[in-house]
Amino acid sequence: MSFDLRPATTGQDALVASHYRPISSHLAIAPPVSVVIPAMNEAENLPYVFKTLPDWIHEVVLVDGNSTDNTVEVARELWPDVKVVEQRGKGKGDALITGFNACTGDIIVMVDADGSADGNEIVSYVSALVSGADFAKGSRFANGGGTDDMTFIRKLGNWALCTTVNRKFGARYTDLCYGYNAFWRHCLDKIDLDCTGFEVETLMNIRVVKAGLKVQEIPSHEYLRIHGTSNLRAVRDGIRVLKVILRERSNRRALRSRRHDSPMLDSVRGEVS
Repeated sequence: MSFDLRPATTGQDALVASHYRPISSHLAIAPPVSVVIPAMNEAENLPYVFKTLPDWIHEVVLVDGNSTDNTVEVARELWPDVKVVEQRGKGKGDALITGFNACTGDIIVMVDADGSADGNEIVSYVSALVSGADFAKGSRFANGGGTDDMTFIRKLGNWALCTTVNRKFGARYTDLCYGYNAFWRHCLDKIDLDCTGFEVETLMNIRVVKAGLKVQEIPSHEYLRIHGTSNLRAVRDGIRVLKVILRERSNRRALRSRRHDSPMLDSVRGEVS
């Protein structure tokens, strides 16, 4: 696939030239891409994060979780046009929701601030979306993916939770608890996020399936955190993830029960969804 990106001056050619931007020698896109980075005291890691971000993205939205170091100053030095949003609540889920609300791009990419994600992979996520997917889900266990930062216990827990979600919701995920994802902004209207912690990725993965959105997994490599320590706690956050799965399963059963009791619900479902 190739595109003629030379300047045009009249008619439809001028419109195309003004909207399409090259992101590689083989791909050009029209929609602007926003990258959301939740960060709290990540000043030492941000140089590694920003270094890999492609220069064709539309905007970087940094959600600052009340950092006590110079996270914000470093971000502005590295990316002068960065949009800094102050997080008023607590937790990763709250930070991401805050960032999503501040985005102006049509495509939103979630990137962690600890240096574990490679921004060069963003092109693969965007390619999947412009090719027809609604949600591009990063996977460390898809063919071509990998991780340098997962203990045996965490890997076992992730497998068990992923298997549960696949069986209960009809998904085909190879990875569940991974924060490197991308999606069209309009998907937010269909998944209605309402959690504050690390369980936010699981909630998103479940609700995109429940909403019938088209998901494509993207092989991704997770690197070790470069500086500092993670706020993730395997047991505590694993329990929170399990509670989300059980709650979403319970909500699904309740909806089925209401449909069974009220046949009219199915007939008008398309009008109210």
